Amino acid sequence: MKIYLAGPDVFRPDALTWAEEARALLARHGHHALIPSDNKETSAEEIFRANIEMIREADAVIANLNPFRGCEPDSGTSFEIGCAIALGKRVVAYLADTRPQLDKLAKFYGGTLARREGRAVDPDGLTIENFELPVNLMLGISCQIVQGGLEDAVLALAAG
Repeated sequence: MKIYLAGPDVFRPDALTWAEEARALLARHGHHALIPSDNKETSAEEIFRANIEMIREADAVIANLNPFRGCEPDSGTSFEIGCAIALGKRVVAYLADTRPQLDKLAKFYGGTLARREGRAVDPDGLTIENFELPVNLMLGISCQIVQGGLEDAVLALAAG
């Protein structure tokens, strides 16, 4: 299968090494990795179009939903997941921490969350959903979530 790898890994200081290791890992499992950094485009518009084309070409998407620059997954990755779902692609996402989002946010914000009308709220007073999912429901329902890393997601994809 051709598998698009979505995630903030392209921003890592060792992004090229990561990409080669990811490509080798998928090849060991009989798959071909489609990695955004493989594109040679340099403008925002060209990168966008090339990544969308890679998602269209993919048989499935594996997404890294670990927190990026805060407590939420990368927004670009979230967009790519939505695009893949809209195109009818299967998406397997991985997280190191699959505890419910509410628990993770309580820790992120330093302890117990305030409550309003029986519902948890963040420090800005905004309600936090509590569906016992490890991420926002739009990701938690649309993706198959696995605990671990890229190889765990590849194995889950193969298992069906």
